[in-house]
Amino acid sequence: MLGDPMTDNAEEGVRTRLVKYLLKDKIGIRKCLLNLFLEAKSYNTCEIYDYLKKRGFDINYKGVSAMVGQMHSRLGILSIYLSKEHNFYSLKEKHGDIVKMVLNSNFSNTRPRAY
Repeated sequence: MLGDPMTDNAEEGVRTRLVKYLLKDKIGIRKCLLNLFLEAKSYNTCEIYDYLKKRGFDINYKGVSAMVGQMHSRLGILSIYLSKEHNFYSLKEKHGDIVKMVLNSNFSNTRPRAY
């Protein structure tokens, strides 16, 4: 049985955007961040910054904020929860399998399909 064409198209769009996004990841920071979000927890920018610094990435707080904002707005794979003091980000549950698939594939040799 075939899946819903609308859902399949949306998932393919997410996959394509994610592959393009990761192809620009020269140092592995984006991949590292996506793996963090696969732990199914929400994180604020401070926690993400600390996580990436502990893994040896040379990044500043504004850079982390921009990267997470881009994942939220352009890729559409993160949910944002607003609190009084911080924004909390988490991976949208419906995109977890797509993110896992892309991270586990050899996406560096994969070109997104042109439409």
